[in-house]
Amino acid sequence: MELRQLQYFVAVVEEANFTRAAARLRLAQPGVSAQIRQLERELRHRLLDRSGRSVTLTEVGAAVLPYARAALAAAEGARRTADEFTGLLRGQVTLGLVSGAAVHEFDVVSVLADFHDAHPQVEISVTEDASDRMLAALRAGELDIALLGLSSEEPPADVSLDLVIDEPLVAVVAPGDRLLEPEGRTSVPLAELADRPLISLPRGTGVRSVLDRAFAEAGIRPRIAFEAAAPAVLTRLAVRGMGVAVLPAPSEEALAALGLRMLALTDPCSRGRIALTWRTDGPASPAARVLLDRLRAELKPVAATGRTRSARRTSPGPPRSNTAT
Repeated sequence: MELRQLQYFVAVVEEANFTRAAARLRLAQPGVSAQIRQLERELRHRLLDRSGRSVTLTEVGAAVLPYARAALAAAEGARRTADEFTGLLRGQVTLGLVSGAAVHEFDVVSVLADFHDAHPQVEISVTEDASDRMLAALRAGELDIALLGLSSEEPPADVSLDLVIDEPLVAVVAPGDRLLEPEGRTSVPLAELADRPLISLPRGTGVRSVLDRAFAEAGIRPRIAFEAAAPAVLTRLAVRGMGVAVLPAPSEEALAALGLRMLALTDPCSRGRIALTWRTDGPASPAARVLLDRLRAELKPVAATGRTRSARRTSPGPPRSNTAT
């Protein structure tokens, strides 16, 4: 019995078809059939029923299948362990990013490029999505690591994290907006946004969850006029006077370049937070663990920005503060 025979057997079972299994394995179909017949001769039982339109398991095949999968998993584990000792990483890593993270002050793209240069046999899969869907994918094992927004002060269950951005939510408006009166004003109570068209991140993002919860607690039904996943789009809409953009505080330089003003949101004071997250039991593959270590080392506090960036485990913030990104 050979591992490749077990691999072919599992592929045929999962594809329910010899031709599709051969294409997946990048082999000729007769070769796959011959190897599985050899496996059946060695085990002295038919494992697959070939009589129907789809290939199905026999009773013996169903009993053998878990052992075949376990043997393949054990062999892969042995290879991974040996690779760790030789410094050679291979496999696949899945990373989720909240929209806009790749172009934020921290350069995720450069970290991924450097990791790829150092470990060219590791395939990196990157996706952008809403934070709540990424959190669910992380827990389900569909993502190894995620950079996502937090919707509450309490760390999500079954997830470990490093907080890398912690910024107040602000109202961003064009010059001449009535929220800027009286002159010199630097903050605005949430209640003053009740009758204004708002420009916000979409549902499913941490910032939107915090904003919706703050309005609900205040008994206010907000007017969401525009939604966009990229913060840069929100500010461009605000430039054209389409409404009040609510987002984590941008840099003063970026706002000045657009001619925008920002006001801190109060009553309550809400915050936007982004965290590097992974399952508490850790990523399964050595490649994912190495990439996680690289990201944790790179996403450090940046004192020069004047914003809170922490590589420490999150802890509850001050009272009456809603949190997210």
